[in-house]
Amino acid sequence: MSRFSALFASLLAALITSLALTLSGCAIVYKLPTRQGNVIDQNQLNQLKLGMTRDQVHYLLGTPIASSSFEPDRWDYFGYYKPPRGEAYTRNVTLYFDGDKLSKMQGVELAQNATQLGTPDYQTLKKEATKTAKEKTADEENEEADKKQPQRGP
Repeated sequence: MSRFSALFASLLAALITSLALTLSGCAIVYKLPTRQGNVIDQNQLNQLKLGMTRDQVHYLLGTPIASSSFEPDRWDYFGYYKPPRGEAYTRNVTLYFDGDKLSKMQGVELAQNATQLGTPDYQTLKKEATKTAKEKTADEENEEADKKQPQRGP
């Protein structure tokens, strides 16, 4: 009976170990950033001026994500970005035209507590590159310090 118990215990330990290793891999799965709608850059919105033509606005911001045939004088731009880690950012900009001229803008000014949706992918990459460079520099300094210390014999 003890031989069976030892075999069962070793199989159970192997099963638990393989299950733990499998589940620990779930935490390192890379999640892609999610971007939907228009890429809304505050620098482009700052260039908008009342009285611009539809063609000028289209050239500056691109095609609106929502324009209705029932309300042709209203263009809506929606931006959504969810980084791999962190909270999602949204931005809504509504433009109204009177004939062919821009007459009213909503959502153009960035709210005080809002985060710009401009180029979050670039910003994230820049932060990660800076962090990696700092870590690399720290590692190199540690290696230099290790080389300078005298080796002690056994």
